[in-house]
Amino acid sequence: MANILLIETSAEICSVAVACNGKILNIQMSNEAMQHATHLPVYIEAAMKLIREQNISLDAVAVSGGPGSYTGLRIGVSTAKGLCYALGCKLIALDTLKIIATALQQDAPANAVICPLIDARRMEVYTAMYDNSLNELSPAEAKIIDENSFSDIDRPIYFCGSGAEKCSNVIKNPNAQFITSVKPTVNMMVGLAEEAYRNNQFEDVAYYEPFYLKEFYSTQK
Repeated sequence: MANILLIETSAEICSVAVACNGKILNIQMSNEAMQHATHLPVYIEAAMKLIREQNISLDAVAVSGGPGSYTGLRIGVSTAKGLCYALGCKLIALDTLKIIATALQQDAPANAVICPLIDARRMEVYTAMYDNSLNELSPAEAKIIDENSFSDIDRPIYFCGSGAEKCSNVIKNPNAQFITSVKPTVNMMVGLAEEAYRNNQFEDVAYYEPFYLKEFYSTQK
């Protein structure tokens, strides 16, 4: 068991938590879109105040490492790396798609496929597939969705995440269930972060970069 500071900025919700021995002591979050750079320093300051007041020896900082919002990932990862460097603790990077998949782990049937979808441009999503134990069935990819997407899955398949709603009107697989309310937050990271810590799955603080999946490009408004 470990004391871990958790940071999630891969999507519209900015959230920070302090978890000790698998239990969250403090959590802060904001649904205000595109304000991570404003909220994150305030949340980190409050978390560090709690850590000092309770004399907590921080073992690691865990951050959502992507895929997701390019800007959000840069903000979260750079903050996590700075904290690790300053405090001398370990860096844990968690797959955002797997974080989203944890939301359905308890509710999906044992034979189900859990398929998180992160909304990208137009009919594109970032996605991967997991079984009910969060074992990876297919790796992360950028996928253009059409009516034949996932047609080869002949068992219950649960779609969740920010891309689930737009795909619900396109994917025709009769086994599909769409859960549109799931958004990645730090409370979904605790178990994964603890597992990574136990297995010594740490990143190089100097050289780690977010998993963007695709190169960033900008367009005019």
